[in-house]
Amino acid sequence: MKIDEIILREIEMRLRAPFETSFGTVRGRRIALMEVRCDGVSGWGEVTAAEGPFYNSETTDTAWTVLCKFIAPLVLGQNIRAASEVMRLLEPVRGHEMAKAALETALWDVEARQRGLPLWKLLGGTRPEIACGVSLGIQRDTRELIAAVEKELKDGYQRIKIKIKPGKDLDFVAAVRKQFQKTKLMADANSAYRLADAELLRKFDALDLMMIEQPLEWDDLYHHSKLQPLLKTPICLDECIHNPDHAEAALGMGACRIINIKLGRVGGYAHAKQIEEFCRSRGAPVWCGGMLETGIGRAHNIAMSTLPGFVLPGDVSASQRYWNEDLIEPEVQVTPNGTIQVRTAPGIGYAVRRKRIEQLTTRQETLRAVNPRLSVAG
Repeated sequence: MKIDEIILREIEMRLRAPFETSFGTVRGRRIALMEVRCDGVSGWGEVTAAEGPFYNSETTDTAWTVLCKFIAPLVLGQNIRAASEVMRLLEPVRGHEMAKAALETALWDVEARQRGLPLWKLLGGTRPEIACGVSLGIQRDTRELIAAVEKELKDGYQRIKIKIKPGKDLDFVAAVRKQFQKTKLMADANSAYRLADAELLRKFDALDLMMIEQPLEWDDLYHHSKLQPLLKTPICLDECIHNPDHAEAALGMGACRIINIKLGRVGGYAHAKQIEEFCRSRGAPVWCGGMLETGIGRAHNIAMSTLPGFVLPGDVSASQRYWNEDLIEPEVQVTPNGTIQVRTAPGIGYAVRRKRIEQLTTRQETLRAVNPRLSVAG
């Protein structure tokens, strides 16, 4: 598999409704898409970084620069036997997992298409149908939150994640639990608390939550290991886990009992598979988190969620929850039972709408393996 050409496109898309977390409110997205061409076959990936360095240190702009100036020169013109081998070529670049993942996932799409396989089967997935949950942004008041939960449950979703932050936390989740006593609920703090807030966080134990996600600092395994023994509720780590070593350390230290795997955050499928396999060997559940992806990133999340260790409903929901019009066809749909039926077409399983992408594109760079200096066409 020779990496002949990389095409980067930045698009702008407006969310159907604002999405608020402890980081702030998102109304629209600037998203970098990657198309990789190998031996005449194209594969697609998505940079899942946000516009600002608030979830992690990467942004749409930093990923663009790193991909163009550092990652592309390392891989263009190179021959690899399988997509998983590209991580060896990227070892000189430290960090920048989301930039790496865009390339790596696109190459997995290429390899699956070349082999005539659906990507999820190439990965070793075992589920032809995956369970879906939803992530609800912070609402103005409990009445609004309860109405939002009720709507998602009517649409069939199996699990509700409630974003929280200081001042909009315990009372909000308690109001939902009172209204929906048997619903699978979890709370996501996105690093909004500190160990000094342990007494507040312990009060969530009375609400029978599946988990509380990333309550403390984004890079703080140590204090999570001090907090978890104080709670009956399992801690799920998200921002802290960037690679398989982090997952091993987190479980070994007792910093969590569950891990959220995001393809971009861990650098792609090769690392995601290692984390999934390790967690499965330790009896720790994993699930797939979301980053407000387009259909391209969503299709990759679906493929990953078919792996056997993904036993909890993930944040893989329907296209129409976020976008009036997605980049793929058919758009991702959720059944009345709160599941997504995994497609069997080669690669990511969905057709990429090139004309739609062209309409939304605000900048583009094409990098080719022509000579050591590369050829760049805007």
